[in-house]
Amino acid sequence: MSSAAVAAARFVTEAAIGTRVVVRRTIEGGVTDAVGYLRACGPVDCVVETKRGLVTIVLAEIVAAKEVPPPPAPRAPRHPFAD
Repeated sequence: MSSAAVAAARFVTEAAIGTRVVVRRTIEGGVTDAVGYLRACGPVDCVVETKRGLVTIVLAEIVAAKEVPPPPAPRAPRHPFAD
C-alpha cells in the first residue's frame, strides 16, 4: 500500500461519522469512487451511504479519499413560456 493510500485510509478512519466523502478504491480491472456520507468505520472496513445505497469498502482497497462539500441544491423545474 502506498503512503498516499495509507493516508487516505487514515483519513477515512479519523473522519467524523456523517462527513460527506469521496472514496476511491480498487476493483477488478481498475478503480471506482463512492460519493456520500460516512456512516460507519471499523478497523477493517467503512460504510458510505451513496445515492444508490450503502457501500462497504475494505480499508486496504482505498487508494484516495477526501471530504467533499454538500451536493448542490436541486434545480427548479422548467416551465414553458406562457403565450
